Amino acid sequence: MAFMLQNMDVGQTPPIEYLQATAEEDVALGEALVTAATGLLTKCGATAKPEYIAAGPQDENDLVPVIRVQDYQVWRTQLSAAGTSLKPGNKVTLAADGLQVTATTESGVAAIVVLEGTAAGDSVRVRF
Repeated sequence: MAFMLQNMDVGQTPPIEYLQATAEEDVALGEALVTAATGLLTKCGATAKPEYIAAGPQDENDLVPVIRVQDYQVWRTQLSAAGTSLKPGNKVTLAADGLQVTATTESGVAAIVVLEGTAAGDSVRVRF
């Protein structure tokens, strides 16, 4: 599973933007992204707040449809590792694939809203 928009606190549909990605990367649907120093999109690091979530894969011209991350959005993803001590309100880091969250709370950026389990692969809802 990747980051998928679960719900928003406002009654609007988020606009889709088309931005240029780093050519060497293969952006996947639902991947957390940031803008690199080059001005191109790249995979979000574990402790960086994502600026965008990919709404589709990059095309042959390296354009990626993205949704800009806002604080009023709730995103659904999975735990990449068991998080038996996690609870709502904890902030966790992003997994290396940019598609999930970890159970690591040190320097976390994704605030847990709902845990649907604490085993690796269980769904979790987060805000950034």
